[in-house]
Formats: sequence, structure tokens, C-alpha cells
Amino acid sequence: MANPSKKSPNLETVTTINDDGSHYVLHPADVRGKFTVMRRLVAAVMLFVYVALPWIQINGNPAVFLDVAHRRFHLFGLTLAPQDLWVLFFLISGLGFTLFFVTSLLGRLWCGWACPYTIFLEHIFRRVERLIDGDAPARRKLAAAPWNFEKIWKRVLKHGIYILSAFLIAHIFLSYFVSLKSLYGYMRENPLAHFTPFAVAAFLTVVLYGCFAFFREQFCIIMCPYGRIQSVLTDDDTMIIGYDEKRGEPRGAKGKVEGDCIDCRRCVNVCPTGIDIRNGLQIECIGCSACVDACDEIMVKVGRPKGLVRYDSLNGLAGLKRRILRPRIFLYLGLAGLGTAALIGAVTQRARPYTWSVTRMQGPPYYTDGNAVRNHYQVLLINKRNQPATVTFDLVNPPAGFNLSGENEPLPMEPKSELERPAIIVCDYENFTGPVELQLRATANPGNTTLLQTIRFIGPNPNSLK
Repeated sequence: MANPSKKSPNLETVTTINDDGSHYVLHPADVRGKFTVMRRLVAAVMLFVYVALPWIQINGNPAVFLDVAHRRFHLFGLTLAPQDLWVLFFLISGLGFTLFFVTSLLGRLWCGWACPYTIFLEHIFRRVERLIDGDAPARRKLAAAPWNFEKIWKRVLKHGIYILSAFLIAHIFLSYFVSLKSLYGYMRENPLAHFTPFAVAAFLTVVLYGCFAFFREQFCIIMCPYGRIQSVLTDDDTMIIGYDEKRGEPRGAKGKVEGDCIDCRRCVNVCPTGIDIRNGLQIECIGCSACVDACDEIMVKVGRPKGLVRYDSLNGLAGLKRRILRPRIFLYLGLAGLGTAALIGAVTQRARPYTWSVTRMQGPPYYTDGNAVRNHYQVLLINKRNQPATVTFDLVNPPAGFNLSGENEPLPMEPKSELERPAIIVCDYENFTGPVELQLRATANPGNTTLLQTIRFIGPNPNSLK
């Protein structure tokens, strides 16, 4: 549907929403400049990482592989079992406070430069649209044109590429949960044979196509909470994109007014969320720097200094002293460091290549057979590595008369497997004097990993055994 007219952004309403609640479709103009080049390089690196991570092998597993089917979660060489997932709390908290730190220092740098939604929309889908439909005036003209042959074939081609792009993005995402080999096999078979992966991929394809083909910047403006969070994370010293009002006003044609802004609206035409940066910092601004490059390009053409729209703090734009180091910076950085340190400690001390649990078997708490007391335990040991291992069990410095019954030879384990076996501890009547704490030890190789578990050995009243 064609836009009825070209809207002027204001601070009272959202540009991308019409008075009747419908979506006002934006056609941002293309822009050139140093920040645009850097953003495209960052996007290329991020897209490469997104595609490559399932292919990169570390310790025999993909760099990032959340193997839900086998309950193993592989993160850059670290393998976590379900009982290890608590360490992700420290990972998430560390990343969260790091984002707080970056936001308080550099504003919405994440949104404009590294957010996956922005990267897919701006550097894939809108690039496809510009390639097929042309620049902003050509796209507006095509949107307003009647349905003729040119408009039909361009729409079919564009949306066909959109669907294909959404399909590929969805399947790459699915490869983080299903191995590439299995995913390739699923794609060659009947979809109903693997209905859940097929349904997930189909659902993601539809959602991604709908978002990037139609919903677009509305997600950032309406649904994403980060833009609202930034209001409590930033202050007047946060680096943002702003308009130098003291230098630019009064705006108007060159030679007729004293301000440097010639009111060309180039900054408005290139904005992907439809705002006018000259109205000040707004929640819709994602910090993408398109307006910076656009304004600098105009300033060069009219022979005026660059930087009328630039990265600066509100204090800097007002001509006041800028501060980089301030209390909130130290607070967020300290909390991010604390989360990272806790994660490293948790990973090195608890999230090991082998994990185990020792529980008392169901049934009687102990057994007597005429000359000894027995306690029965169930041992579950998990080999999280992608290689075979051996494990031995023994007691650590047991009191006299206590021993671990059964074979003490190394037991083999398959890669990424579980070993479940009973552990029976026996004590003769003469040495049993009552309940005692024992330490059961498992030694796993390769890695010479030692696992210790304190268990309680119980029995009848020792006087009844005399």
C-alpha cells in the first residue's frame, strides 16, 4: 500500500505509525561514509561468525552446539551437562553487565552496529530491496505505481529472495541445536519423519520473513525493550549521536541564515527508523550513524566543517566539559568483572569434563550378613568429552575394616556416554563403631580428573553386633 504523503518526524508521534494505526512504510535512502563502511565490515564479520560457528570444531564438537536431544551443551570447547547449566547464570550476568557498561559509555552502539536484527534487516534484506527496486525515490514511486508487469516481477523476485534468505537464516539457527550432518539428512527426507525440526524451521522462516519483509523497524521501536532500558543506563556524558544545535541553528538556505544546517533533510531521509535527529535524542534512535555520514557528505558539498551531526555526549553538544570516567561506569564494569570472574571460577572448579552423582540405593539403608555391614550406593558418571575414557573408583583413606567391594580395575566409557554402576561399601563387625563419613573417589582419564563425594555409612547399633 502506498504512503499517502511524506511524513515529517516530530516528538509527539511515531513516524512509522499512521493516524489510523497502520504501518507507514519507510524508504531510507542509501548513504556513504566512513561509519557506513565500518558498519558493513562489522556486519560482514558478524554474519561470517554466525554461519561459521556450527562448522568450527573444538574438541570434536562444533564451537557452539546446544545438543538438546542428548542433553549436552558445547560452548567453545566446554561441554556442559544439564546439572552444569547453573554456570550460565554467571555467563548471562557477565554479558548483561558488559552491555550495561557499553551502553552507559557509548549509548546504543549494540543496536546500530551488532544487533542481529539490525544486521539482517539493514545488510541483507534492505540491500536486496535497493538492488531490485532502486534508490529511495524509485522505491517510493514503485510503491505508489499500479500493479503492472514491472511491479509484479520486481515484487515476486524480491520476496522470493526474502523467503530464501529467511529460510537460510532459520536453518543456520537450527544447526546450533541439530548437528549439520543430521540436519542435512533431515532435509533430504520426508518432513514428517522429523516433524519437530521441520516445524521449528518452518515457523522461524515465516516469522523472519514477516519481520524483515513487513514489520521491519517496528520491532526496534515497539517491541524491543532495550531502547527503553537505555534511558536508565545513560546520562549526559554518554556518547550518543546528536545534532549540534548551537552551530546548526537557525537553519535554512546557505547565505540566508547564520546556522550551518541548510535544512536539506538528508539526515531524515537516511534514518532507518524515521526520526529527525535534530529534534534531539529519541527512543527510536538506534545509533546507526547513517545521519552522521549523510550530514558530513552535505557539509563537504557546501564547504562547511563536518560534525554538525556527530558522536558526542549531551554535555559535549552543549559545549560543557565531557566526562568519561564516572560512578556508573565503574559500577557496571565492576559487576561485569565479578560475573566473569565467577564464571571462570565455576567453569574451572565445577564444570569439568566429567561429572558424577552418588546416591543411596532404594531399599533398606544397610544390610548385615553375619560378619559384615554393607551400604549400597548408586554411582552415575558422565563423560562429556568426545573421546573414550576410563574410570576407577576407590575410598580415600578409609578407616580400618572399610573397603569398596567389587572390581577396582579401570572401567571403559564411550565418548559422550554415561556409566551407571553400584558401589558397595563393606565393614566387618569388629571395626564398625557407628555411622561414619567416608570419601568415595573417582579418577577419570584422559585428564587425570579426580572427583570426590562424601557419603555417610550407617548400620545397626554396634552393641547388637557383639
